[in-house]
Amino acid sequence: MNPQAKLISTTSLLLGTSITISSNHWMTAWIGLEINTLAILPLISKTHHPRAIEASTKYFLTQATASTLLLFASMINAWFSGQWDITQLTHPMSCMLSTVAISIKLGLVPFHFWFPEVLQGSTMTTCLLLATIMKFPPITLFYLTSPSLNSTLLTSMAIASAALGGWMGLNQTQTRKVLAFSSIAHLGWMTIILNYDPNLTLITFYLYTMTTSAIFLILNTTNTLKLSTVMTTWTKIPPLTTIFMLTLLSLAGLPPLTGFLPKWLIIQELTKQELTATATVISLLSLLGLFFYLRLAYCATITLPPNFTNYMKQWQTNKPTNPLTTIFTSLSIMLLPLSPMVLTIS
Repeated sequence: MNPQAKLISTTSLLLGTSITISSNHWMTAWIGLEINTLAILPLISKTHHPRAIEASTKYFLTQATASTLLLFASMINAWFSGQWDITQLTHPMSCMLSTVAISIKLGLVPFHFWFPEVLQGSTMTTCLLLATIMKFPPITLFYLTSPSLNSTLLTSMAIASAALGGWMGLNQTQTRKVLAFSSIAHLGWMTIILNYDPNLTLITFYLYTMTTSAIFLILNTTNTLKLSTVMTTWTKIPPLTTIFMLTLLSLAGLPPLTGFLPKWLIIQELTKQELTATATVISLLSLLGLFFYLRLAYCATITLPPNFTNYMKQWQTNKPTNPLTTIFTSLSIMLLPLSPMVLTIS
């Protein structure tokens, strides 16, 4: 890809995200989302592979539909209340349409269909952007409109996302699709607490972004796309493989790693709101995700590939490790002792 084109796309991506997260008017938020969509399309289709073209087409159609619904919802709200302020979402139809539009943007169940396919057709770096930065503006809109949204609808979508994200991830052999369904499952955790503690939704998103970024950066360093090639990564960078296992277990939410913190806080808050049954259901559904995280960790660190005669052992890579990988993996593993500070902030 042309360096100038890549620079323009990256700058537009940051600009669109900044416009949306800093706006309090529906129109400027919509403009930021449109800039984001147009900026990421060249990055998805830059390989000129038919699968990449298909992914960019699917992404464009779904995001255009979501943007249209969001603009329609804001216009209905402005028509009946005279308010374009994002926090003044009062009309029931506008609340419903904006929930659907933002859910399509995020890839929540039942609007998740595009997300795994788009990630499968993109490069690892683009997958990292789609799974983290591109979800920040819609999450911000959810945060700003959270008092007006229907808690029953959000809880239903959250439990469905956690269930389907865990269930569909069990049978995947492509690492990008595994992480796509992992993202859907984590979105369920973020959505279920949105009505009761929006700050906790943001904390969960930040920690998820940090851990997922570490995993994508490790997979990009080792050039790993399938579970069968995960088994051979230990010969490339052995220390990084060990860190990869710990980061996966952190994403699964096992103590004493960082990923346990948001799940612990969400279960605690749901119990305080007397939603013990909901907390129990979503906790049990997280076991589905734990299985495929453990499978990935098992393949990466314990399983040795069969030594056939035509098998060539991969030599240690000369590709330098990204400094961000070190930072994100360290934070993904060792942040749990800072829980009291996070509780104080939230």
